[in-house]
Amino acid sequence: MLSAFGMAFKTPELRKKIFFTLSIMALFRFGSVVPTPGVSYEAVQTCLKDVQSGGLFGLINLFSGGALIQLSVFALGIMPYITASIIVQLLTVVIPRFETLKKEGQSGTAKLTQYTRYLTIGLAVLQSTGLIAVARTPGRLISGCSEAIIPDTSWQRIVTMIFVMTAGTSVIMWLGELITDRGVGNGMSILIFTSIAAGFPSNLWSIKLQKGLFAFVFVLAVGVLVVAAVVFVEQAQRRIPVQYAKRMVGRQAYGGTSTYIPIKVNQAGVIPVIFASSLLYIPSLIANFTNSQAAWAVWIGRNFVKGDHPIYIASYALLIIFFTYFYVAITFNPEEVADNMKKYGGFIPGIRAGRPTAEYLQYVLSRITAPGSLYLALVAVIPILALVLFGANQNFPFGGTAILIVVGVGLDTAKQIESQLQQRSYEGFLR
Repeated sequence: MLSAFGMAFKTPELRKKIFFTLSIMALFRFGSVVPTPGVSYEAVQTCLKDVQSGGLFGLINLFSGGALIQLSVFALGIMPYITASIIVQLLTVVIPRFETLKKEGQSGTAKLTQYTRYLTIGLAVLQSTGLIAVARTPGRLISGCSEAIIPDTSWQRIVTMIFVMTAGTSVIMWLGELITDRGVGNGMSILIFTSIAAGFPSNLWSIKLQKGLFAFVFVLAVGVLVVAAVVFVEQAQRRIPVQYAKRMVGRQAYGGTSTYIPIKVNQAGVIPVIFASSLLYIPSLIANFTNSQAAWAVWIGRNFVKGDHPIYIASYALLIIFFTYFYVAITFNPEEVADNMKKYGGFIPGIRAGRPTAEYLQYVLSRITAPGSLYLALVAVIPILALVLFGANQNFPFGGTAILIVVGVGLDTAKQIESQLQQRSYEGFLR
């Protein structure tokens, strides 16, 4: 692998792409620490030093690499784009116009991408407004801190901050597209990877300082095992064989080949974890904004804010399992796959073409989604268990959304470099 990595840097074109990607990642991290105009940098650092940030905005803070708590220019991170992409993807199932665009190929995809950008800007305006509304009151964004993070709360200053944060989201979209076009890997995924990986060293070191060397070594060992298990499951797939009958068109023969339909164990990826986390934040968000002392608000504060309550853990796991089945159902259509196979003369050995093929694909999909959903739920609760066992903060590095994204992006980027090396007849990373 090391020799292949050296070959990648010895290839001029590939070396240029790798250095370009690294430079964009560095620029992205720089924007994550530049404070937004109107934010008191000294107050933010005092709060981060004295108290531990709460878990209400944990998901967005994770995807922004800690930029949200610091209210930097890139405070919203890539989260508005992720949310917009998921919404547009879901709307392709509901809105016939979007479904037609999806089937039109490259031109339709470009149109859907444009809609995603517009929606991203709208969501960035809403999220930045809500974030500033919370941060302008001391103790709301960072629990237990009485420092005034935003000293000037005039409407001119608030509008300026909203504009800067929204512009920061636009710049992040542009940087991601630059990586996709001129770098290595998927740009948005690389930026998410950068945000999450940036928090690993500080989180690990905080465990070392708070819990000692034994806990630090134990967490590292658990981390290696979790990463190995996630890599194994992410690579696992069920290959359904497909045979294409030979067809004669004039004097030319077509078909007669064998292939397969790969169905991954984790067909839904990290999307169910994001859905479940976002949904569980809604009750806490409502209670926080209303500042109510009613019985329902007290119950939510007791069971859904801290994150280590059994009701929260059970709800989190069940929502992940539900959203796994839901997302797989809307992204993989067995009837459409069966119709396409029948159109081009393909069939599964032993299964009749048409409806029996669709029923067989649905049967296999439902069977393989069951362990996939349990796997996602188990990985997602690892940081919560760490919170209970070690008293670690809620950004525990080896578990949940973080490890799924880091491993997934790492594997995808390694495969892309591998394919480019193989095109130049070099030995690649993967064997």
